[in-house]
Amino acid sequence: MNTELKEHTIEELEQMLTNRKKAEKAKQEKERASYEKGRDEMVLKVITTARVLFTELSEFKTFCHIEMDRQAIKLAEYGEIRSNSKGGFSVTGTDDTMKVTRKRDTEPAWDERAGKAVELIKDFLGDTIKKRDVQLYTILMGFLEKNKDGDLEYSDVMNLYKHENEFNDIRWKEGLKLIKESFSNHLKGYGYEFKVKGEDGKWQKLYLNFSSL
Repeated sequence: MNTELKEHTIEELEQMLTNRKKAEKAKQEKERASYEKGRDEMVLKVITTARVLFTELSEFKTFCHIEMDRQAIKLAEYGEIRSNSKGGFSVTGTDDTMKVTRKRDTEPAWDERAGKAVELIKDFLGDTIKKRDVQLYTILMGFLEKNKDGDLEYSDVMNLYKHENEFNDIRWKEGLKLIKESFSNHLKGYGYEFKVKGEDGKWQKLYLNFSSL
């Protein structure tokens, strides 16, 4: 045992140990408090800035709506927007270095007829195609799988249509007919794309994602 420690009684050593533990705990508490204070300050600064940017981005999107609606009216009067245009168009500055594009943000949907259509097509595929071409059956069945929201995927349905004329079975024909009739495309709003030309003459995007606003 250390000579210095021998000079103390058991009670004194125990007290020294207790004091040391208290000091260590106090140090840890101070370090924890310092860390948590710094963390909370950082989170507050970041979230405060995020809130400001969120507000500014929301206001900017509204500004884009107003300005592009005005421009659409002027373009329609001037004759540069087709009469069958659905709202999407681009405008470019005279010096051809800045471009703003408004795009339609749509959401495909199918009504209750799609359910019957899927039943008919699956019945046909399982009864006929599966027996003679398992690989094709698997591919076509994959196009009928629904997403997490319980809806058909637009791109998959388009792929299904590519095979429309390959079969004459009434279930296949009627199924595809019902899917077409059940389809609708809802306008969710407009998205915007901003581009500027770099020194190399190529268009560069200014990424501002406010599609969910």
